Amino acid sequence: MNPRVKICCISSIDEAGTAVSHGAAALGLVGHMPSGPGVIDDDLIRDIVRTVPPPIATFLLTSEVSAPAIIAHHRKVQTNTIQLVDALSEGTYADIRAALPTVKLVQVIHVLDEATIDEALAAADHVDALLLDSGNPNLAVKVLGGTGRAHDWSISRRIVAQSRVPVFLAGGLNAGNVRAAIESVQPFGLDLCSSVRTNGKLDPEKLEHFFRAVEG
Repeated sequence: MNPRVKICCISSIDEAGTAVSHGAAALGLVGHMPSGPGVIDDDLIRDIVRTVPPPIATFLLTSEVSAPAIIAHHRKVQTNTIQLVDALSEGTYADIRAALPTVKLVQVIHVLDEATIDEALAAADHVDALLLDSGNPNLAVKVLGGTGRAHDWSISRRIVAQSRVPVFLAGGLNAGNVRAAIESVQPFGLDLCSSVRTNGKLDPEKLEHFFRAVEG
């Protein structure tokens, strides 16, 4: 079975429709970030979400790191999934679940070295899925996604093999390397942004090329 595909950095209702029509199982909607592409206003995120048919997943990418702020951010946009792009530093996952019991939680893990494996497996006990990306939250200006860079897939594969929850793979995926990524990592899902865009806009031809590559 081929991995599910999440198209991130959706910037309009039209882009959402284009991604879904080409086979996207999930859409990424980027809230305020310290860096990176695709940021849109919360009002626009909410407007896009209202047009997305079930069973398509709508992911709010939030850089908030406290449970109360994450809950407040979600209440503005009403996605069915929250993607935490940074580590939770105040409150708990249980606090978020108590406030938003029907919302799925996805924790981003930035793959830096082998220590990432323990970090990922610890987070997996509390969330519905992991997403492995190529950012670096330890920099002075945090890089929390949208890098267009691949990371060490051998580490990602070890996380997939041990995780109790589904794992999405992100970071530098494109039509040229996605089959190798699938075979190397065997993820539940794939996440991409820049490689299916031209001049920042979602490109139907690149989307079609990517989905054909996924199908092999």
